Amino acid sequence: MTDFEQHSLSSSSIRRLHQDHTRALSELSDRHAVTLESLLAILRSSRLDDRAARTMAIDAAAAALVQLRVTNDQQRDTVLEPVVGAFARLQSDLRPLERFGDLDVQFVEPPATGRALPGEVARAARAIVRNSVLAIVGDGAARRVRIQWDCDGLNLLIGIRDDGRGHLSARDEVLRPAAEHVVSLNGELSVSSTEGWGSAIEIRLPLDPPAVPEPLAEVTELSAREREVLRLLATGSRNQEIATSLGISANTVKFHVSNLLRKTGTRSRAELAALVR
Repeated sequence: MTDFEQHSLSSSSIRRLHQDHTRALSELSDRHAVTLESLLAILRSSRLDDRAARTMAIDAAAAALVQLRVTNDQQRDTVLEPVVGAFARLQSDLRPLERFGDLDVQFVEPPATGRALPGEVARAARAIVRNSVLAIVGDGAARRVRIQWDCDGLNLLIGIRDDGRGHLSARDEVLRPAAEHVVSLNGELSVSSTEGWGSAIEIRLPLDPPAVPEPLAEVTELSAREREVLRLLATGSRNQEIATSLGISANTVKFHVSNLLRKTGTRSRAELAALVR
């Protein structure tokens, strides 16, 4: 991929994210307005006594707060974070290890012109590095750790090297949290060790999510809402979790699931999920 193609891809992604962010803010504003109107209607109702009105208002407010938290989590995952800024936050996270421990942490900063990181990737990268460094510190032999980030336009490349015993491997239990996190993002983690010289951990995290196959498109036509329900169902979410995420009722989710089963000829939620995968 040429520099021009990478730049065009990045610009297109930024425009798409901006449009999605603007649309989400508009929807959130509408939901807040509806919630406030609902609270006022409950509190002003002459058909409810004080106790009933208070109970209904609390339930409505609690449901709105849950939805707000879900939306905030989704928005944080779509916000772009400059690679240099994300790396600076990592340095801040690891500073106590230098200040209060015997570990010398050396940081090799990524190029300032590197592509911005999606919020999910930036947070995951910091967590993965923290877990990896803690695994190294737990051995007790390393006195120096070198951390390097780079970006090739499509992936965040992370290198971690220590001067410990050189016994670390990708199968070690201490690296399992980091390895599982990498796999969940369709990335790769490898470890090379030389006894007496230390270990090196190499990590690759894709910056763009993999294309989501839609085999059902060849089988039957699904509405936009049905596809949203199906996508969440395939992640293992329960009806109430899907309802909360989409801002609809659990009964509505049941209705969509029934339609999906009928349209696809499947007999269970597991079969539906398998179609997506």
